[in-house]
Amino acid sequence: MKGRVILLDEIAGRRAAALMVDGRLEDLLIDPPESAPPGPGAIYRARVDRQMKGQGGVILQLGDGQRGFLRQARGLTPGQSLLVQVNSYAEPGKAPPVTTRLLFKSRYAIVTPGAPGLNVARSIRDEAERDRLLEIAHAARADMDAALGLILRSACAGVDGDAIAEDIGTMTDLARKIMAEDGAGAPAPLLDAPDAELLAWRDWADPDPDAVIDEAGAFVAHGVLDEIAALADPVVALRGGFSMAVEPTRALVAVDVNTGGDTSPAAGLKANLAALRALPRQLRLRGLGGQVVLDLAPSPKKDRRQIEQAARGALRTDPVETALVGWTPLGHLELQRKRERLPLKEALPG
Repeated sequence: MKGRVILLDEIAGRRAAALMVDGRLEDLLIDPPESAPPGPGAIYRARVDRQMKGQGGVILQLGDGQRGFLRQARGLTPGQSLLVQVNSYAEPGKAPPVTTRLLFKSRYAIVTPGAPGLNVARSIRDEAERDRLLEIAHAARADMDAALGLILRSACAGVDGDAIAEDIGTMTDLARKIMAEDGAGAPAPLLDAPDAELLAWRDWADPDPDAVIDEAGAFVAHGVLDEIAALADPVVALRGGFSMAVEPTRALVAVDVNTGGDTSPAAGLKANLAALRALPRQLRLRGLGGQVVLDLAPSPKKDRRQIEQAARGALRTDPVETALVGWTPLGHLELQRKRERLPLKEALPG
């Protein structure tokens, strides 16, 4: 099927969402199992448990037996209550990282308690459109608490003002309700992490899909399950006859780039550029994050600048926050990627 299509279906009884672009799987979201750790976006009333000396943070009680880790926690004392939001999934055996900077994120708007101000996504460059959106934001701001900030997302471009205003109002009401829970009280969950369907509605709106198909068997009919099955193989075929292997370990994600049968002088550079173009999608679909180390194909040092530019270009359009860290003494390229999703092996039932 051509175009941008969102498919909603189930995998072994759990809801899932797939984004297909011109018949190719571009993104995949699966509701986590009940046993999964707290997911990004969940909000808790937490209680300070103990200081983690040498790590610059504190362990928090989140309720329901859950723990969280808060960095840069100067001034906090054991027993103190505060509101926190889960930042990302935790590394195995560790408490999930949390933050006190809450965000209430929806399709068109982000409400930011404690960070007042109005902002429009920089990707919206048309001045007339920015002015229109700022007028909508100022009108909505009149009904907001002074401590609440507002960001209009890129999906707002060209959208009816009433729809944007309604979205802002919904997020503002939610922020007020949650912030009213601040203060003394037992640790408890206040807002669940968004599920797969909500994330798809919220984050796959730019641009709007050409179709949304919500029916049993959609994944089979459109080849999603076949593409998911292919992700079990760490080896990814690349254009030009090259390949790369994407293999998670306990400490990091290792990526090995190979030139295959190409023995030309430029084979290494060509293979590396092909791998970098394909890497964000592969990491996204496999749900991989944390430290990513690329063992690139042999290439002269003079090619490093071009390789870095290709990496930044590929990551710029990836929705998962990823930083290019740099080169190791052994010539490996390192990335640091936010753990926004469970690894596919953990997310898939069974």
